Amino acid sequence: MTEILLAIRDLEVSYGAVQVLFGVSLEVRAGEIVSVIGPNGAGKSTVIKSAIGLVPARRGSVVFGGRDITNLPAHTIPALGIGYVPQGRIVFAQMSVADNLEMGAFLQRDGRKRREAVQAVFEQFPRLYERRQQPAGKLSGGEQQMLAIGRALMMNPRLVILDEPSLGLSPKYVDLIFDQLLALKRQGRTLLMVEQNAARALELSDRGYALELGRNRFTDSGARLLANRDVRRMYLGGA
Repeated sequence: MTEILLAIRDLEVSYGAVQVLFGVSLEVRAGEIVSVIGPNGAGKSTVIKSAIGLVPARRGSVVFGGRDITNLPAHTIPALGIGYVPQGRIVFAQMSVADNLEMGAFLQRDGRKRREAVQAVFEQFPRLYERRQQPAGKLSGGEQQMLAIGRALMMNPRLVILDEPSLGLSPKYVDLIFDQLLALKRQGRTLLMVEQNAARALELSDRGYALELGRNRFTDSGARLLANRDVRRMYLGGA
C-alpha cells in the first residue's frame, strides 16, 4: 500500500475562545493530489495552517513521514520536506523573479543545488524564465501564482501544500495553474490543496475532503464526490 505521507487526526483548533475545528481528520498518500473543499468559514485554511505550525492545535495530531510534527514551529517545517504556497500569491514585490526563487532555497547551502533548483522551476514555468529579471510585483496575478508555486518547489519537498491556488485569477490562468498542478502530480509530486473552485479541484484530485463548520462532512475519491448529489447540491451549486 502507498505510504501515508501526511496524517491529520482529530484536529481541534481555536482562535481565542472561538473553536473553529472540531476533530477534523485527513490523510495524504505519496503521489496523490488531495483537495479540501467547503464553504467560507468551514475551516479549510485553518487545517493546513495548523498542520504547518502557523496556527496551534488544541487537540489532535499531525504526522508527516511517520514523525509527529504537531505544533512544531513553522520555521522548522520546510526542512522536513513540506513546501507551502500561501493564499494571495504572496511574493517579494521589489525583488526579481530569480531572487524570489532563491528565497525559497534559503536552507540550501549548496550553490550548485540552488542553481539546479532554479533551472528546474524555469523548465516547469517557462514564463518565469522570460521574466526572471523583472520585479515580482510587476507580474500578472497568474504569473505571481506560478512564482509562489515555483518558490515552494525550490527545496524539492516531499509534499506541497497550496492554499486557494486559483483565488482571484482569470479563467485563462485558472486553467494554466490547474494544468501545472496536474503536471506536478505526473512528475511524482504529492499535493494537498484547499480550493474554493471545488469542481475543478475534485476533477484532478485522487481524493477529497468536504468540511462543514469545522467538521468532516464527506470523504471520498474526487470522482465520487463530483458524482455525489449531496456534494453537488451543497458545494458545487447544484451543477
